[in-house]
Amino acid sequence: MADHPLTSYAAAPLEEELRLDSAIVRVHSMLRGIGIRQVRLAAGLILFGYLVSHFLNHSLGNISLEAMEYGLSFHMALWRSWPGTLLLYPALAVHGSLGLWALYQRRQFKWKATELIQLILGLSIPALLCTHLIGQRLGAELWGLQKSYGQTLYNQWLERPDLGVIQVTLLLVAWTHGCIGMYFWLRLRPFFLRVAPLLLAGAVLLPSLALLGFYQQGRTVLRIAQDPQWRAEYRSVSRIGTDAQRATLANIRDNFLYGWGAAIGFVFIARGLRVLRERRGGTIRLTYPDRTLRVPKGWSVLEASLRYKVPHASACGGKARCSTCRIRVLGDRSGLPRPSPREVFVLDRVGAIGDPAVRLACQLRPQRDIVLVPLLPPHADTSFSYGRTQRNPGEERYIVCMFVDMRGSTAMADKRLAFDTVFIINRFLAAVSQAVTEAGGQPNQYLGDGLMALFGLKTDPPAACRQALNAAAMIAGNVDHLNRMFAEAEQKPIRFGIGIHAGDAIVGDIDYRDTVVFTALGDAVNVTARLEQLTKELDCQVVLSDVVLKTARLHPGALPIAEVTIRGRADPLVVRTIVDAAMLASVLDSDAGMAGPKQPEAENYTTF
Repeated sequence: MADHPLTSYAAAPLEEELRLDSAIVRVHSMLRGIGIRQVRLAAGLILFGYLVSHFLNHSLGNISLEAMEYGLSFHMALWRSWPGTLLLYPALAVHGSLGLWALYQRRQFKWKATELIQLILGLSIPALLCTHLIGQRLGAELWGLQKSYGQTLYNQWLERPDLGVIQVTLLLVAWTHGCIGMYFWLRLRPFFLRVAPLLLAGAVLLPSLALLGFYQQGRTVLRIAQDPQWRAEYRSVSRIGTDAQRATLANIRDNFLYGWGAAIGFVFIARGLRVLRERRGGTIRLTYPDRTLRVPKGWSVLEASLRYKVPHASACGGKARCSTCRIRVLGDRSGLPRPSPREVFVLDRVGAIGDPAVRLACQLRPQRDIVLVPLLPPHADTSFSYGRTQRNPGEERYIVCMFVDMRGSTAMADKRLAFDTVFIINRFLAAVSQAVTEAGGQPNQYLGDGLMALFGLKTDPPAACRQALNAAAMIAGNVDHLNRMFAEAEQKPIRFGIGIHAGDAIVGDIDYRDTVVFTALGDAVNVTARLEQLTKELDCQVVLSDVVLKTARLHPGALPIAEVTIRGRADPLVVRTIVDAAMLASVLDSDAGMAGPKQPEAENYTTF
């Protein structure tokens, strides 16, 4: 039935209002995530853009000196305009000052190599830049000195070769510092792995072309500088200034260097004073699952972990970007400081904002004793921050468990070389794993010559039970294919036993330090292991619980029935025994409610 015209007319403004509200919420969320680091990043991106423009201009030197001069006009029109000036110089001041602030804030110096290199290069850039910047921009602004590529190259190649060395060093240092910063920023993005090769090619190619252009036109200037008239033009007062003007610029440069050095020294003095203050302010106790630390008040949880070598994930290096350092605070949380807007933004992005017990270790600076548990494994990388890898903290759910074991592997090991034994077991496990995967299950743990598989992690119970039965039939076909392959070399065919049971179990990650295992725990898993062992006593290939058959909605008379006693259970368990697992395919095919993939023909089996 069509909408009434009046109803449609009334709905249009409502939809527009909802879209406007959604846009406002998005903008508010974005603004909430802006902190000091984001401001520093924005300033760094402006400076990196200036550097790219400068390198492109240098690269024109591979064409000619005239091309460099022509490109310089566009470069100057962009960066010496009022918008360019208001972007460039505040960005330079903000990025440098916030870099010093970050140095002050950091409480430990267990740097990664790239972080240490970025810090050293960043602190050296202002010292290297001041001579070039003061001479090129300040001289032109104060006295209208006419600067050009030809005059600059003449000065750096003939008059002051040391300035040429400083210029090349500055370009390489600034570029390396910027590329490291871009890497730390972009590696948290889901598209980074796809574009990383192109970014690396650009990071190598652009400075190479720029330095080559600088070298090519330097040689050109050396040649044309033999002309006295040209040399006199480029050494005129209108270009290099008077002695007094050059002395003024040198004095400004020296004062800046003294000021920059003093600023760095002041940061370290302030750090020392903070250490003394924190020692007098007392300590707090941080209780981890395996240890307890006593640290000064004011430290973040992540700083404490790094200082005392507690394995703790932090893909972004503690910059509140990745969320991999998040923890759960147990017990009383009333004395915790409120999360900062940036912390709220990151927790909201990963869907943890609704749980007040979840905090970012890099942002939480507790003032009282707390008990905490890291939520991600210590080796968690950037894939956790954009969902490519997920952490499974543990949940109770209905699953179908399957245990598969190879028979006679011990006797095989006594008669064969170790390599041959491992080769055959690997082929067997590959055949079983392929069947489980194609049926819709997940190979979970490899246990010597057998494995445990799980079904139902992403499907409902009936579908999971049918998948497990289909996997058992496919395993029989795959093993039969292996036996035909090894018929000439093997006197005895490979035999196996399968146990299948369903029920509630706890599934999740179990980890210690860098080792993480996703597994299932509970009575359903233990019963499945016992059923697999019963295949030896009952002389059959498959023993499955009657629960699996009923949940799969198969005909109850389809398979032989028996009662067995399970160790650890008081009541007997009703099971179904299958002598030949391959017959499960016909049982599934005959049922109208069958679901899941068909058993493939033997000719389609791959070589394991």
